[in-house]
Amino acid sequence: MARFRYAYQKIVDLKTSEKSQAEWQLSVVVGELQTEEQSLLKLHQDRSEWSNRLQLSSNQAVTLSELMVIQEYIEYLDICIKQKMMDIQKAEAAVEVKRIALSERMKDEKVWQKSKDNARQRFQADMLLVEQNELDEMASVRFMYAAH
Repeated sequence: MARFRYAYQKIVDLKTSEKSQAEWQLSVVVGELQTEEQSLLKLHQDRSEWSNRLQLSSNQAVTLSELMVIQEYIEYLDICIKQKMMDIQKAEAAVEVKRIALSERMKDEKVWQKSKDNARQRFQADMLLVEQNELDEMASVRFMYAAH
């Protein structure tokens, strides 16, 4: 019996490879987004600690210059937080772009896999028809010999 060979198998393989690459790229940008979010969380924690330190310092006898340094550092952290939020927005946009790209690659792969499956089904149907014709031929030959 003949084996099924899909004429466009290399394209199917390429589409599968493209999908795998898109999955990898998405995982990379998701990892970068998580890193940015963790960094933002750390900045918020630092700001909270320094705000508490400022509050405690204002209740104690601390020099004005120390209070100013703490306040300036809190303002610096606020700037860092705003910048980090913009970085997160960029990372989220990159994730969305990669997610869309992956979706497109998955659709392409699915189309080619479906085409391959349809070709395999046609091949199997043709093989069954050929086999049935051979069996019919053998049966008619035996009938002819039995009739003589």
